[in-house]
Amino acid sequence: MKTLHIVGYKNSGKTTLLERWIGVVKAKGLAVAVLKHHGHGGQIELPSVETDTGCFFDKGADATLVAGGGSAQLLLNNEPSFGAVKALVTYDSPDVLLIEGYKDERGEKVVLIRGGKDWDILQGLEGIQLVIGEVAHSEYSIIKDRGDSVKLDNWFTDWLNKEDHHETI
Repeated sequence: MKTLHIVGYKNSGKTTLLERWIGVVKAKGLAVAVLKHHGHGGQIELPSVETDTGCFFDKGADATLVAGGGSAQLLLNNEPSFGAVKALVTYDSPDVLLIEGYKDERGEKVVLIRGGKDWDILQGLEGIQLVIGEVAHSEYSIIKDRGDSVKLDNWFTDWLNKEDHHETI
């Protein structure tokens, strides 16, 4: 399984980039899983208590899972460790795991920069493979324009084709 973290601060373009690269992976006929860290504080948006699943969760179920119609949804009434959520999202052994956030966890990373202050903080992360944004640093690959879809997709395709970043589950 190839694993890549997409990291950066709020409104840096992480979700837009992930959406784009999910399409690249699927176009290659590969399976992709995505793990997102909700780093905005507060609880994540949950299903309405008008649904059975929402009601069970609201009444205190430690875990509730609904499956049917070709999909499933799991709700947990606690926040599992990074390792646990990673194991959950990769239960079916996808070819690629894209992780939004979890910047302090081990792994290869793409760092999105909104400005110099972001880079001052994030340049110390381990595993940086690519920096997207305006930085003057030659140690890493840099794409200055986050809107340059050709360069972004070419970098990602090259990364997908490399053999040195497989991770066992």
